[in-house]
Amino acid sequence: MYDVMAIGNALVDHEYLLSDAALDETDLTKGNMTLAGIDEQQQLLAYFKLAEIEPSKQAGGGSAANTMYAFASLGGRPFYACRVGDDSQGEFYLRNLHDAGVATSEKSIHQGGVTGSCVVAVTEDGERTMQTYLGTSSEITADNVDFDALTQADWLYIEGYLAMTESIQPAMTQLRQQAGVHNAKIAVSFADPAVVKFAKAGLLNMLGNKVAVIFCNSEEAKLFTDKKQVKAAARALLDYCQTAVVTDGPNGATIAHKPDDESEIEIYEVTTPSVANVIDTNGAGDNYAGAFLYALSQHYSLPECGRLASEVAAQVIQQFGPRLESQDYKNIAQRVLSA
Repeated sequence: MYDVMAIGNALVDHEYLLSDAALDETDLTKGNMTLAGIDEQQQLLAYFKLAEIEPSKQAGGGSAANTMYAFASLGGRPFYACRVGDDSQGEFYLRNLHDAGVATSEKSIHQGGVTGSCVVAVTEDGERTMQTYLGTSSEITADNVDFDALTQADWLYIEGYLAMTESIQPAMTQLRQQAGVHNAKIAVSFADPAVVKFAKAGLLNMLGNKVAVIFCNSEEAKLFTDKKQVKAAARALLDYCQTAVVTDGPNGATIAHKPDDESEIEIYEVTTPSVANVIDTNGAGDNYAGAFLYALSQHYSLPECGRLASEVAAQVIQQFGPRLESQDYKNIAQRVLSA
């Protein structure tokens, strides 16, 4: 049995710390993710080398994978569907997940494929800007998905970046239908402003008639709903879900919820712990979703879910890389959920 089955891109992160001036020399949009071919990524890496900007960290990445890593480290039982190559990076990627307690399938390994990679440029303000070469992940199809895993899960978690991958859309529809048959609740993460800007149709396909939870940040929520205020955007998202979780960095998070009994909409404001030194925001939203979903799967209240998620995300942004050590997650949960 699994608490959640997730599906997303499989990427190995390569992090670089650089100045805003150095970032301006690239074609990347600060704070956003840009898709690239292998040649474009090699050009970016060549620029870093010429500018003597050395990589600071290599780590398993991918939005939903980061979310499941947090979920497992907190004590949950996740399954992750993805697509990697049968190369050293793919082996590293899957081993990293298994060590944390995230189950995967042999179907995730594509013979002859090249595992995707993400160059993460972290500027001095801690903002992350990403250039992603999807590699074989761009060709993920139903053949890479173990649909049986969903029959054993209470939740289906879908990464928004997959809205940009045409080959996975039939499987996405099949997953949504299967979730309905087996009464699995669906959670969708918008993942990045670029997804909302350029792949809204794909997001709408993920959302179907309605899902249980949407995770997004304030920029994504405003873009999707065309609302100017965070609270108004959170309310508007309830046309697509029962619970909308909208994060807004140091301003905290807004949780909007429409009860089953059609009573009035509930709005919760969850504060963010004060962080004096933001080092790297890469993975903050992913970890927020993982911690929130874990607490929700354990039947904690929405404000309690938000508090755990905020504490985890606040810890993540004080280090390089998108994941904490497994014990760090457990320590935070013990402190927050037992309070």
